[in-house]
Amino acid sequence: MRHSALDPNRDLRIVSNHVREGRFQRSLCLIAGTASLVSGLEVTYEHYKGSYGQRIMYTPVILSGALFASGIWGFFGRAAARTVLRIVSAVTLADCVIGFFFHIRGIQRKPGGWRLPITNIVMGPPILAPLLFGTSAYLGLVASFLRREEDSSPGTLRLSLLDRLLPPSREREMISLEQDIREGRFQNQMAVVTAASALCSGFEAWYSHYKNNFRYKAQWTPIIIAPLLAAASIVAIKNRKAATLALPIVSAIAAADAAVGFFYHARGVVRRTGGTKHLVYNIVYGPPIFAPLLFGAAGMFGLLTSMLRRSRS
Repeated sequence: MRHSALDPNRDLRIVSNHVREGRFQRSLCLIAGTASLVSGLEVTYEHYKGSYGQRIMYTPVILSGALFASGIWGFFGRAAARTVLRIVSAVTLADCVIGFFFHIRGIQRKPGGWRLPITNIVMGPPILAPLLFGTSAYLGLVASFLRREEDSSPGTLRLSLLDRLLPPSREREMISLEQDIREGRFQNQMAVVTAASALCSGFEAWYSHYKNNFRYKAQWTPIIIAPLLAAASIVAIKNRKAATLALPIVSAIAAADAAVGFFYHARGVVRRTGGTKHLVYNIVYGPPIFAPLLFGAAGMFGLLTSMLRRSRS
């Protein structure tokens, strides 16, 4: 029986098989680069509101551009994916951890500090935003260890300089982990990242919507869906059926809700005084237009997790 040129079911099976076998480096490079661009735009105008009071506030803006460029480069070049993307992703992850510390310190330095946690978390720097930015860097790091879509066998794993510097026992553990990633056997690790991303996104949505007193009922949806996605991800770590049944359903709901949220945020920007005539100003001071897409990334993580295989160990 011949397959038609357009066969969605067949294409979906091919994509699923590529993910299960760890052969989606090019795709994940592109996703990591795009996610970095979206996160970078969000960071750019959030730090603009703070007038870039500290020079370190420029680092995520610069690194987001570097990660976007290295993701695109990795899409076209195998060597770039394994070297440039890996280095840029690791540096970006470190910068996100540093940014998380500075955001915590920023809340502490506001009047009342942690004695007024709700007020200062809501009105201070977005405490979990650096960690959400780190998810794109994590995707880039994972992509650097994967195989290309056109590869037919796992091939030989080349030891990195870091592997050679580790003690023998740690070296074996690192090699085992890298081999699992190359074969698409990192479902449990991805489930942990999905849960963390969902909780961070849900918390960000909560205090962002709290600022306008949950004016619309739809603003409650990410608050409700986020813990459900996190719970499904945690259960998926121990239960294989939950990973292949419950997790993709909740993840798809989260992704759909993010798309709807993006529409409402975009509409909120356009409806501000001046509308599209003052688009940049309204994007900066209106509802965070890209925030729903970051929540949608958690849903994407969940869908990706559901297609992966579990580690042999």
